[in-house]
Amino acid sequence: MTQSYETYNIIPIPNSNNSHPDQHPSLRYPEVIAASSALRSIGDLRLPPRWHPDMDLLDWLSLFFGFQNDNVRNQREHLLLQLANAQMRFSPAPDTVHHLHPSVLRSFRKKLLKNYKTWCSFHGKKHHLKLINNHKKKTDNDLRLELLYVSLYLLIWGEAANLRFIPECICFIFHHMVKDLNRFIPIKSIFVCLLLKILEDHDGKLPPHCDWMNYDDVNEIFWNKSCFQKLKWPIDVGTSRFFLYRTGKTGFVERRSFWNLFRSFDRLWVMLILFLQASIIVSWPGYKYPWKALKRRRVQVRILTVFITWSGLRLLQALLDFMMQGKVISKDTKRLGLRMFLKFFVATAWILVFFRFYNLIWNEWDKEERKWSKKTNKVVMDFYMVAFVFLLPEILGFLFLLFPWVSNFFEKRDWSILRLLSWWFHRTIYVGRGLREGLIDNIRYTLFWILVLTTKFTFSYFLQIKPMIPLTKKILKLHVDIEWHDFFDHGKTDDKFALGLLWLPVILIYLMDIQIWYSIYSSFVGAAVGLFAHLGEIRSMQQVKLRFQFFASAALFNLMPEEQSLNERGTFMSKIKDAMRRMKLRYGFGQPYRKLESNHTEANKFALIWNEIILSFREEDIISDREVELLELPKNLWNVRVIRWPCVLLSNELLLALSQAKELANSSDKRLWRKICKDEFRRCAVLESYDCIKHLLLEIVIKPGTEEHSILESLFQHIEKSIEIGKFTKSFKTTALPQLHSKLIKLIEVLSKRTLKDSTQMVNILQALYEITIREFLKEKRTAEKLISDGLAPKHQSSANLLFENAVRLPETTNENFYRQLRRLHTILTSRDSMQKVPVNIMAKTRLAFFTNSLFMNMPHAPQVEKMKAFSVLTPYYSEEVLYSKEQLRIENEDGISILYYLQTIFDDEWKNFIERMRREGMENDDDIWTEKLMELRLWASYRGQTLSRTVRGMMYYYKALKLLAFLDSAPDINVWDGSLNLSSMVKENKDGSDRVRSPFSHCLSNAYTSEDLPFKGHDYGTASMKFTYVVACQIYGAQKAKKDPRADEILALMKNNEALRVAYVDEVSTSRDEKDYYSVLVKYDQEWEREVEIYRVKLPGPLKLGEGKPENQNHAVIFTRGDAVQTIDMNQDNYFEEALKIRNLLEEFNCYYGIRKPNILGVREHIFTGSVSSLAWFMSAQETSFVTLGQRVLANPLKIRMHYGHPDVFDRFWFLTRGGLSKASRVINISEDIFAGFNCTLRGGNVTHHEYIQVGKGRDVGLNQISLFEAKVASGNGEQVLSRDVYRLGHRLDFFRMLSFYYTTVGFFFNTMMVVLTVYAFLWGRLFLALSGFEAAMQKKSTNNKAFGAILNQQFIIQLGLFTALPMIVENSLEHGFLQSMWDFLTMQLQLSSVFFTFSMGTRCHFFGRTILHGGAKYRATGRGFVVEHKSFAENYRLYARSHFVKAIELGLILIIYVQHSPVARNTVVYVIMTISSWFLVSSWIIAPFLFNPSGFDWLKTVNDFDDFMDWIWYRGRVFAKAEESWEIWWYEEQDHLKVTGFWGKVFEIVLDLRFFTFQYGTVYKLRITDGSTSISVYLLSWICVAVIFGIYVVLSFARNKYEAKNHIYFRFVQSVIITLTIIVIVGLLNFTKFRFGDIFTSLLAFIPTGWGIILIAQVFRPQLRRTRIWKGIVSLARLYDILFGVIVMAPVALFSWLPGCQSMQTRILFNEAFSRGLQIFQIVTGKRTQT
Repeated sequence: MTQSYETYNIIPIPNSNNSHPDQHPSLRYPEVIAASSALRSIGDLRLPPRWHPDMDLLDWLSLFFGFQNDNVRNQREHLLLQLANAQMRFSPAPDTVHHLHPSVLRSFRKKLLKNYKTWCSFHGKKHHLKLINNHKKKTDNDLRLELLYVSLYLLIWGEAANLRFIPECICFIFHHMVKDLNRFIPIKSIFVCLLLKILEDHDGKLPPHCDWMNYDDVNEIFWNKSCFQKLKWPIDVGTSRFFLYRTGKTGFVERRSFWNLFRSFDRLWVMLILFLQASIIVSWPGYKYPWKALKRRRVQVRILTVFITWSGLRLLQALLDFMMQGKVISKDTKRLGLRMFLKFFVATAWILVFFRFYNLIWNEWDKEERKWSKKTNKVVMDFYMVAFVFLLPEILGFLFLLFPWVSNFFEKRDWSILRLLSWWFHRTIYVGRGLREGLIDNIRYTLFWILVLTTKFTFSYFLQIKPMIPLTKKILKLHVDIEWHDFFDHGKTDDKFALGLLWLPVILIYLMDIQIWYSIYSSFVGAAVGLFAHLGEIRSMQQVKLRFQFFASAALFNLMPEEQSLNERGTFMSKIKDAMRRMKLRYGFGQPYRKLESNHTEANKFALIWNEIILSFREEDIISDREVELLELPKNLWNVRVIRWPCVLLSNELLLALSQAKELANSSDKRLWRKICKDEFRRCAVLESYDCIKHLLLEIVIKPGTEEHSILESLFQHIEKSIEIGKFTKSFKTTALPQLHSKLIKLIEVLSKRTLKDSTQMVNILQALYEITIREFLKEKRTAEKLISDGLAPKHQSSANLLFENAVRLPETTNENFYRQLRRLHTILTSRDSMQKVPVNIMAKTRLAFFTNSLFMNMPHAPQVEKMKAFSVLTPYYSEEVLYSKEQLRIENEDGISILYYLQTIFDDEWKNFIERMRREGMENDDDIWTEKLMELRLWASYRGQTLSRTVRGMMYYYKALKLLAFLDSAPDINVWDGSLNLSSMVKENKDGSDRVRSPFSHCLSNAYTSEDLPFKGHDYGTASMKFTYVVACQIYGAQKAKKDPRADEILALMKNNEALRVAYVDEVSTSRDEKDYYSVLVKYDQEWEREVEIYRVKLPGPLKLGEGKPENQNHAVIFTRGDAVQTIDMNQDNYFEEALKIRNLLEEFNCYYGIRKPNILGVREHIFTGSVSSLAWFMSAQETSFVTLGQRVLANPLKIRMHYGHPDVFDRFWFLTRGGLSKASRVINISEDIFAGFNCTLRGGNVTHHEYIQVGKGRDVGLNQISLFEAKVASGNGEQVLSRDVYRLGHRLDFFRMLSFYYTTVGFFFNTMMVVLTVYAFLWGRLFLALSGFEAAMQKKSTNNKAFGAILNQQFIIQLGLFTALPMIVENSLEHGFLQSMWDFLTMQLQLSSVFFTFSMGTRCHFFGRTILHGGAKYRATGRGFVVEHKSFAENYRLYARSHFVKAIELGLILIIYVQHSPVARNTVVYVIMTISSWFLVSSWIIAPFLFNPSGFDWLKTVNDFDDFMDWIWYRGRVFAKAEESWEIWWYEEQDHLKVTGFWGKVFEIVLDLRFFTFQYGTVYKLRITDGSTSISVYLLSWICVAVIFGIYVVLSFARNKYEAKNHIYFRFVQSVIITLTIIVIVGLLNFTKFRFGDIFTSLLAFIPTGWGIILIAQVFRPQLRRTRIWKGIVSLARLYDILFGVIVMAPVALFSWLPGCQSMQTRILFNEAFSRGLQIFQIVTGKRTQT
């Protein structure tokens, strides 16, 4: 087949080479022709060599600058579509649509080059754009020049590859290239030069962040003016020496330290520290209220010490700045070094000044008379004056907070004088300027935080700090005889140390409890915002039914564009009218809705939209064919006078109307009809039933022209006339209606039998109906003659024949439409309930309720599809599942459960719907599902997993929705239903003879057109193609094709079935033995050629992956996206057709102001669709739902600090493509790449909003191991964020209250989670110290109670239960599902032990966040996203949780055991339980959770097998290429990987933390009876001799086993015997000659086991030095022994629960309760006892 046109992406570019360009619908738009003509307008430009007449401006640029041909082709289409779409939206419409309007081009140029012009202004450079602001004076040459500017920028951007992450570098390149438009400069050399410097070769090892340049470092080179002087143009590696010495950091040094939290958020820590100091000072005198204490002069003077502390904190900040950022000081940054020095000097000076004035005050204190002198006031006033000078910067900042526009004005100005004035406070950098919000928003979030801080500080003062003061005073007076060796002076230091341990948990809680108060207040504020946004007003199908009439009008009001004159749009009056209309729709004020039956066009449009939604539900198999009939809005076929509402709305209404008619039999017609009409659906049910029965009898059942037909006509005329004159109840007995009703039902039931061949039954029923009508229904008793004269009786009736015997005709059995209408009529006549269970599927109910509710929320009006913003969807993909294969579906796990069986059980109703659909489409036998219907089966299963096919199907709903909406926009009123069929006839025969459901307007909504539809489609196709593009970045698709990977074929099948889908991948082409060329390639499936075709191939200057994989993959494919917006979609997301209908409304948000800015990121709500699989999935879904709804809602309004968290947010595409892209990609530091897009947006003055009238589906991890890996990934990413320059700059550039919002919703949340665990550690270690040292006994003797710990314990327990995490879930659930339902869900969660899960997750976050900050080691962790039904082995769980949970839990458990042994307080069981119950809960949760939430976790046989497998794993020595899953030793080394990358201080801190394990030994050995109460240091030294002896015995046994066990086993036994004998002798001797008792053995074990573990941990730090010695083998052997011990300790409770009867069933019930509630066979799934069918 020959190609009739050039391969194109979306539209063929019009030129003389196109054979039939007018055939493509997009080319019929004059705007496309206008944009194409403008590009081809060369004018008097100097033509380069090789010029051809068919070339355009982009070709002109390509010939001069050497751009690649495919890059030119790509950007040509890109620019053409953008200009054409912009001209379509231009208002008022230009006079000449065939010419590009200057304003269209000007606005696009301003947006595209705004960052470039800002960059030039920042450097004080004049940009090189020759512009004329008055577009009326512009000539063709000026427009051509603007086109050249935007074309040049896009061409540079399109070929920039990884440099797209360096936006100011692109500005630099553009700045020089636009200056020399007529100079030939090969662009390739520029990119190669810079790319080689971005990431140097580090021999495969990534050094610490502070030692290498990342993307941000290279970009910030171009924030410095020196780039203009030191970088030559064109840049060349050989001639430019700028990069040769520029090997260090540029604007920021990422050093790994917890001090980053203080540096980035110093204002927060200063506030907390100063208030703590002030509170202690004020509460020390013991007054009940602080204001009483403040009246005392001594308190007033002492409180002035906060200024000394404050200046000290400034000194600390200066020191930290120098220590951590000193590396950025260079020749170009001398002023930065000067500022660091001056800050240090000034801070020191302030300390000295405050000390001097403070001493002067105390000099006025008369110690003898104990009063102040008369000069005191003067000296204090002098101090106040000094303090005022000190506070001047803070006062200035407060004024800027009050007048944010002033701050924005000055920060955005590039004036030298302003830079000089601001130099002292912060560096002048390109970003982070003008970040203040508007006054109204400022007031909102300021009031929020004032409320939070007021509550926090009140609580802290009265319930945390003040109760500790009496205890502190008593301890300071307490004399304690230390029960161990006292190294210091008579216990004085120990007293202070004990006091510090008592205060430590209080201070830790004090520092973190703002997080709790934020969670509480944000929950209620979020609920209030949600209420005002009208969320949760429609929660169930019953409420959908009640509001459906309003919903129909609301759907048209929001989804259909309204015609408004240009003068009315955006005016105040138009907004008032809009608000009033929404009020009427929402609350029913006045005439709440315009009856659709008065406007058939609108009725038909709504019916078409609604039926498409129902059809999409059916195609997804979440409703059945019967439910389709109940939910559809059928076409008006039987002359029905009213809207034919869905049957589900009309159910029971007719029966209620009959009941009312019977009750009001003697009432007037008006009263009866008024009673019926009170319910609109009842009125419609009555009228539709009457009209349908009339049509059925007169047009279908009774033959026209017969006498019986004329009788029925007369009867109906008589009824209608009596109704017309208002005498129905006087002429007819309404009490007879039930009899007629029952006979009509029988008639319909008979007619419904397709096998009906004899009309006898029909005749009998019709005869009975006639008799009831004549004898019972008519009130007036009429004679036979009267009936004949009235036409109600036959004139000549034979006694041999019944009345209707020869007048009945049987319906055609092939008339499907007739039977469908008959079933509808039967449903209306017979339904006796409200059908609240329709639809049955929970997902269908939820989606319908949300969609209905959303249309009553505020949203922008939808423009016509032609006038909407164009957008793209971008999905990064690597090698995840595309479609489940036949083998994957059938293969069974060890329990005999296959994926298909699991899905059939979990999605029981959807499987039945699927089989029903397959049988309707031609499947005869169930076995055909594996042959003829195999692809349908694979799709059905894949659509229930987290696969690429599910994501693609969801995103392609946008395309389907736009085609429907474009059809409705453009179709004439009379043609809305033309070309569309009723849902009953939506069947089109496939080529294989099978049938499949098609859309009502199937000619324009098919996913893929057949060859008969080509070459091009209609108007709706052309419009949708120009407005929507879907690109999947399948990075290794080329390699998959080369390897014949099945995934490649599956991706090709997706392209074949979805014509708007494009696939971008990186192609690696070998050019020589060691060299490769890399290309960004875009492909599509050509429907005419019926094969994959390549559209563009853009050569990359080097390898793709210089940074993190996902952002690099996004970045290479972003050049193929189109439109004004781009939505980022991950692989675990889905979309729904009904939500896709609202995309036009959402994109209009870009034109609305939110505060003082328009949005740059539109946040979109997520719907978690994985919540019903298991209890864990439910917990995760509930937690995630509250975060993506209530959490994001509060962040956007009122806090104005929402970021981008990897959700399906919509980006302002051109804003981001000129400012660094959709994410950041530097290695490791940007591992949480998505959130950095939000950071970048905020720092560059952007705005992020959140919109909840539209939602996108999202899957979450459903197994504990998957969830833990996800939590670890997020926590590690937040640990890296702490080090980043983005967090530092936001912490300093945001105003104080926005900074608080930012901190407590990002890294602060994880830090405070870690603080919770540290509080537990501090509390338990403190109590242990007090017990072992004797302080606790002394305190008890002095009756020093523990009242001060009440607040600590209560808060700690609340936190560990996860209540502060659960509160947002409860509030959001109450908002959207009702308070009672939310409380029931919460209680159910608690019964399913959700607190155990949340506590366990807290441990995961704490471990990985802390370790990442301290040592690094963050990495991407693949969670799998698969179905979790199989049992996870004990060894696998141990590998995953040993270091993060088990060891820590054992340590805390050991502390609690030792404490109960030696604490006098613990002897009181009640006190001990109250003090330690929360700690025991944490310990038990961290140990038991992995097995509690593990399928068959308490199965005895599996537990036994698991332990055997664990021991095999422990003792397996491994081979060269063994994996961690096979060998303990490999795993043990991998667990130490973080120590390889940590720095010196990280190792020091690790050693300091490990020293705590030696405390057990030091404190416990003095409690042994053998010591006889001695506190000599020799006791402790002897204990170390014992440790050495024990280690020696272990070494001897290990040596003997290795040498003799195999060949000389008798020798090994001999060595064992000798050691045992000697041990017994020693024990007997100690028992006889000392006070040693057997209990000392147990106590010694508790002392020495932690010591051994501490030795192992410290040895791991010194692994590089020890590995070369013989000691290392002993360390490894000892570590193996400890892991066996830990494994046995963890296994013990698991074995106990497995042995106890009933625990397995209970555990299964807990894990799968949500599924049990739906009656699913979960027990068979988890036990493998599959039911034979």
